Amino acid sequence: MSESTHNLVAAAKEAARTAYAPYSVFHVGAALLFDDGAVVQAANVENASYGLSLCAEANAVARAMTEGRRGGLVAVAIAGGKPDSEGNPVLGPEPVMPCGRCRQMLHELAALGGTDPEVIGVAQDGLTRLPLSALLPHAFGPANLA
Repeated sequence: MSESTHNLVAAAKEAARTAYAPYSVFHVGAALLFDDGAVVQAANVENASYGLSLCAEANAVARAMTEGRRGGLVAVAIAGGKPDSEGNPVLGPEPVMPCGRCRQMLHELAALGGTDPEVIGVAQDGLTRLPLSALLPHAFGPANLA
């Protein structure tokens, strides 16, 4: 694993520690890497009205956009699991990957800069790495509105 991948995965795990997930007790962290080296982290935030809960990836995209980022997305790492007694997510055998809504949100951010970021799902025994276009083929985005 390259140093940049290691650092991005560590940032996703760190973000998961800050999750607010009292209902599912499943903490997810996402870390977005941009072409200037910046990393934007976020965690999932649940709500008693379940439909109002927010995924880590959606929060990270919103945070990046709020910071003025428009494109330049290179990679995304997602880590999650039930927290241990110290709040660290205990990773499962399968990687956590973005839901459909989050794939669409990641696509919108990536499309603004013409990139196809690598999505890295973190599991107990390794990483699953796929281009976003493989997770969301034939995506709808800004170009469709032109």
